[in-house]
Amino acid sequence: MELTITVHPRVAQKRPEISDADAAAAVRQAIRTRPRATEPRQWAGIGLDLRGRLLEFVAVELAEDRWLVYHAATATAKMQRELGFGERR
Repeated sequence: MELTITVHPRVAQKRPEISDADAAAAVRQAIRTRPRATEPRQWAGIGLDLRGRLLEFVAVELAEDRWLVYHAATATAKMQRELGFGERR
């Protein structure tokens, strides 16, 4: 099944350097994700955009294989900590 990703317009309004295609690519090419304890379920993640930049994102699963990305930005240290980057496993 094809994953349908919609990017909320405020992503481009807040960060014009991040296109909808970049945000969608980061979700599709996620390196690490984790669910948050919210309803509806939110997922935080970090992935690569079309230019190879590490982007963080927060998305809501609207239905099976349908996602809404409402936050995307260059990966911050805070999000990297939340997702366990730099921790030894």
